[in-house]
Amino acid sequence: MNRTVDFLKYFIPFSIVLFAAQYFIMQSLSEKYNFFYAAWSIYLFNILATFLVYLLLIYINKNFSTYTGFTFLGASFFRMMAAVVFLIPFIKSGVANPIVDVSAFFIPYFLFLLFETVFTIRLINKG
Repeated sequence: MNRTVDFLKYFIPFSIVLFAAQYFIMQSLSEKYNFFYAAWSIYLFNILATFLVYLLLIYINKNFSTYTGFTFLGASFFRMMAAVVFLIPFIKSGVANPIVDVSAFFIPYFLFLLFETVFTIRLINKG
């Protein structure tokens, strides 16, 4: 439980700051661009995916510590597949300027992945 609390005390402020920054950036650009996904839906996906993957990593590290790295790789693969499924409506929509929407999704995606990677490395090193 300590590892989850340690993770959450960094994860919650990280998520709030990123969400607020992207929300205000998207609001300021909304006159020029029509975004396919709202900021809250992008962050709901990323927050849930990151938190669930980290809970899985804590479980695996506690019970099968030698497989934590492999679990991280597998979970990252499934998270990427979930991102593709999340983006299917956008891909099928034929948006006029897809670069803005893709950036609005993948910049936070990779920032959350980086955050998850840092905490996974800490988890492996402590184990």
